Amino acid sequence: MFTFTETMSCGKRLSRRGFLRVGSLALGGMTLPHLLRARAEAGESSRLVTDKSVIFLFMHGGPSQIETFDPKMTAPSGVRSITGEVKTKIPGVTFGGTFERIAALADKLSIVRSYQSGSGNHDIKPIVSKYSQGASLGAIYSRIAGSNHPTTGMPTNAAVFPRAVDPNAQKANMSFGKFDSTGSLGSAYRPFIPGAGGDLQQDMQLAMPRGRLDDRRSLLRGLDRLKREVDASGVIEGMDRFQQQAFTTVVGGVAEAFDLSKEDPKTIARYDTAPLVRPETISRKWNNYNNYVDNAKTLGKLLLLARRLCEAGCGFVTVTTNFVWDMHADKNNATMDEGMHYCGSPFDHAVSAFIEDVHARGLDKKILLVATGEMGRTPKVNKNAGRDHWGNSTPLLLSGGGLKMGQVVGQTTRDGGQPATEPYSVPHLTSTIMHTLFDVGKLRIAQNVPSDVVRIATGSDPIGPLL
Repeated sequence: MFTFTETMSCGKRLSRRGFLRVGSLALGGMTLPHLLRARAEAGESSRLVTDKSVIFLFMHGGPSQIETFDPKMTAPSGVRSITGEVKTKIPGVTFGGTFERIAALADKLSIVRSYQSGSGNHDIKPIVSKYSQGASLGAIYSRIAGSNHPTTGMPTNAAVFPRAVDPNAQKANMSFGKFDSTGSLGSAYRPFIPGAGGDLQQDMQLAMPRGRLDDRRSLLRGLDRLKREVDASGVIEGMDRFQQQAFTTVVGGVAEAFDLSKEDPKTIARYDTAPLVRPETISRKWNNYNNYVDNAKTLGKLLLLARRLCEAGCGFVTVTTNFVWDMHADKNNATMDEGMHYCGSPFDHAVSAFIEDVHARGLDKKILLVATGEMGRTPKVNKNAGRDHWGNSTPLLLSGGGLKMGQVVGQTTRDGGQPATEPYSVPHLTSTIMHTLFDVGKLRIAQNVPSDVVRIATGSDPIGPLL
């Protein structure tokens, strides 16, 4: 537990016992000093890791390949994109009509049209799959890289859901798979999930008066005062170095990384997706109404938060809103046309803001954005104007990370239902991500990484045209 209010309100000097409480800040099921020790004990891990990060934007529910990046406008009615098409910066290539902003940035991204997730099941592949032996990609990264960044103390694996930026949003949907799954790797490699308990401060177990929990700025002011007291007391000099680093983590860059008010208001406004789809414009006849609201309100700020975490040393960030891309046009889910308004418009706005932002900051070679879902959707529209589950063709977007951008990799059949060229699957995508994050040649011969983890990271070829 991290407690500073009583000490500070009474004007007393910080005690050794009080500081030890700071050192026991819990992140991801272990105390922060333990996590820092795990990072230090990784030994040679630092030489295996590149200077890059991955943000995995999971399109929960299964996005349509046709209404996103393969509109098939020459196909018959009932197959071609319901939302039409829009020209991109790549000659002869069009995207679905909802993606105007992304289309204008097509030279800064790549689309893999011949990617297939392999099944039409609702789960959270490829973040967690049989291929990864039940461990999330972020957990695998953390196992190799270490649980915390050696300098900043930032957890190397994080997952951000709507509550990370809006405490009133719904809890993360874990009913189709747990984003914090670590398989056999152990709890030390679970992602840090800000907002999982309702707010970031609650996750960090900050024992503050209830009224002050509602004010994030009061938290930061308290941290600043705590730092001044510690500096004056000299108590830090006698602390274990991992407890020192735990303290630095709380009062330094990690705390600030979660505070979006540190951003330029213009940047926040550019990311903000809330004005695009107002709650009163969403039909309440769909049981997923609240998911659509949360998606529209939070998606942009989640990507902004993810970028900030990467800048502070996080190597793998999973981003998702709750179940929104499942467009059956049934009692739960909207039609393709209506659903792409609820989901496609915020996605177009948020992803384009992210791409513009990382390029403006010179981070486009350092951060790889991957956006896909657990499946695609049927080539034919159903009788209710929706599309159903389909695992043989799945949309996949990548941007940055030093990969080759401005291209479409592969093609599908006339109805968009199957790859017409060399197919790529979950292992190929996993390998592409691992080649971005690690020196794979060194990883193959690493002594301190379990052989099964090495096999997951190196067991397949990457998507060749991207390298």
